[in-house]
Amino acid sequence: MDSISNMIIMLKNASLAGKESVSFPYSKMKNAIAECLKKEGYVSKISKKVKKDLPILEIGLIYTNKKPKIIEVERISKQSRRVYFKMKDIHSVRNGSGLLVLSTPKGILSGKEARKEQVGGEALFKVY
Repeated sequence: MDSISNMIIMLKNASLAGKESVSFPYSKMKNAIAECLKKEGYVSKISKKVKKDLPILEIGLIYTNKKPKIIEVERISKQSRRVYFKMKDIHSVRNGSGLLVLSTPKGILSGKEARKEQVGGEALFKVY
């Protein structure tokens, strides 16, 4: 199974269930995605822990007025079909209320940051 898809679905399900935090196996890619989500205000804290000699990434979720910040996620680029955006193709998600996460040559960036850096890349997923 696709580990990024698994991660974002777990974030969505945990936030809709009212969980305080969610944890999954650590990888550099997941950590970079979590840092991007934290920078954009979708998650509160990120910590790397070790359980049974395996590294685990734990992410704290954010709620505003008892409503989860992450309501829906949509995976764009899949293992079977990669989707790439040029810089001019990157647009706002849900009129600015959502977030597009891209894998660029400058690392994992949000759509706004990618336009500012003037780079395109593989569109990973949308969050709103």
